[in-house]
Amino acid sequence: MLIIEIDKTRYRRHFNIVIVICISVLALGSLGIAQLLIALFPAQEGTHFHWNLLGVVVSVAIIAIMFKVKKDDPFLYEVLYVWRLKQALNLIGRKIRKLKQAAKMGDTNAMLALQFSYTGSRQLWTLDDNTITLNSLDKSQRELDELLVKYDVSLDITQYKRTLLNAF
Repeated sequence: MLIIEIDKTRYRRHFNIVIVICISVLALGSLGIAQLLIALFPAQEGTHFHWNLLGVVVSVAIIAIMFKVKKDDPFLYEVLYVWRLKQALNLIGRKIRKLKQAAKMGDTNAMLALQFSYTGSRQLWTLDDNTITLNSLDKSQRELDELLVKYDVSLDITQYKRTLLNAF
């Protein structure tokens, strides 16, 4: 995955619209489907939990299908990019302790994964206005920069691939 620059204003506007649409489809769809099923198949006793659950499941499936069909739509470009970035950072986050240990030993792939993580996190936190945690990120970046100097390593985060994490 490549780190690309995106317009924060456009991203926030499109993200908010997508969230409102998803919430609306989930709420209206699940209630509408459940009410339709209850009207078609009324139960004499108990709750209609299974019909309500089916309404939610069908609504979630509709949302998933909408995203699959519209995945190449320019409107969703930034939203899906951030979603993929969060997935990539989550994968790195699961192995962060091993990556930091390997980086201290001079492993360039570990350093590359950490650099990708720090760069992606900085972008993500800036887009989401989560600037409180940037100080800890700066500290981690300085530690990585010291390792890069120590081992005389130059990194190009465009070379980062998810498969690098398989070694850790």
